[in-house]
Amino acid sequence: MRRTILLLFVLTALGFVSCNDEDDGKYAEYLVAKPLKMSKADFKMAIDVIAPIPMDESGKIYVYGDFIFVNEKYKGVHVIDNSDPTTPKKIAFIKIPGNVDVSVKGNYLYADSITDLIVLDISDINKIKTVNRLENVLRDNVIFPFEVDIYEWQDIDYENDIVIGWETVKERRLIEEVQVDFSREFDVMLSNAAQNSAPIGQGGSLARFKIVNDYLYAVDSHNINVFNIEDLENPKDLDDVYAGFDIETIFNRGDQLFLGSMRGMYIYDISSPATPSLISEFEHGTACDPVVVDGDYAFVTLRGGNMCGATESGLFIVDISDITNPELVKTYPMDGPYGLGVKDEKLFVCDGASGLKVYDKTNVQDLVQLNHFKDIDTFDVIPMEDNLLMIGEKVLYQYEYLENKIKLISTFKLN
Repeated sequence: MRRTILLLFVLTALGFVSCNDEDDGKYAEYLVAKPLKMSKADFKMAIDVIAPIPMDESGKIYVYGDFIFVNEKYKGVHVIDNSDPTTPKKIAFIKIPGNVDVSVKGNYLYADSITDLIVLDISDINKIKTVNRLENVLRDNVIFPFEVDIYEWQDIDYENDIVIGWETVKERRLIEEVQVDFSREFDVMLSNAAQNSAPIGQGGSLARFKIVNDYLYAVDSHNINVFNIEDLENPKDLDDVYAGFDIETIFNRGDQLFLGSMRGMYIYDISSPATPSLISEFEHGTACDPVVVDGDYAFVTLRGGNMCGATESGLFIVDISDITNPELVKTYPMDGPYGLGVKDEKLFVCDGASGLKVYDKTNVQDLVQLNHFKDIDTFDVIPMEDNLLMIGEKVLYQYEYLENKIKLISTFKLN
């Protein structure tokens, strides 16, 4: 009897091996995006302020006074008291389904909730309250995880549900089916997802929201969404300005907006703030990128090896002394960069899993590396007046500026 059972076991095992051998070359591992859904009825009622919670996935950071706001991708915003940078404390979590970006002016926080713009009064940080909601004003504000191979859109009920984000998982799929369905499914998914004295906060280079004086500019994949926020509690939705394809980030300098996209950098004039107008563009091929500007130069990181299209990653330095004719002056190789920032002569680059790199940018033709903080995952930075904030994988890092380098002040785990 034992021999029979053993023989059956061996034959079964051989059968599995045979099947696996047969599958070789036909199947592959794919990164699959699965929709995070919520009913439309629940979506309208979901905004809430609760006690601090652990973080599952780091998002963008924003600073306003003594407070740091850290996005939990698609879920909401962690509120951190940073009055003592050596010991920051989480004090609340603002539940905002589908949230990716925030901006703050005069104690009013503006946040996206898919295609809605939410306005919250944060004048009493212990009693944050929603004061306004502008529905469907961010019409193309649909954020997709471009690093994935497959989107599962088939079971979405667009009549009753809202997709507030995406969860990514690895799955084994038949190569032939993936190749046939890929371009069709992406097209279908896109078609269905359809006071001057008040202080203003500061976001990182990956921000899609930017407040300039009495205006909030929010970029989506195609447009600059323009809002007059002279009445901070009651923003006015103005006409959108079409800006091209695959817009990802926004940066401001004076009367100019610099938009980072998968195709290049676009420069807009906002001397007439309600109607941004194109000045020039710099095309770099196809890659995911943010942009920051200092003096006569724009600094752009390009991250390849994903759906953005590029195969190589790097830091591009662009001469913008003639704002109508930006020109590439130097490229430096990087491993997988995300956000970046500038402060005086220092340039900070978040090179993904390769850590935080700090350069002296006095001579853009020959950057000098001052620091390299290895063995940390890096996402974005905010160079503040007195210290540097950097968000990594569920960790907030703070550094102090030294004469020719920076020094770690604190490490704060967000999970």
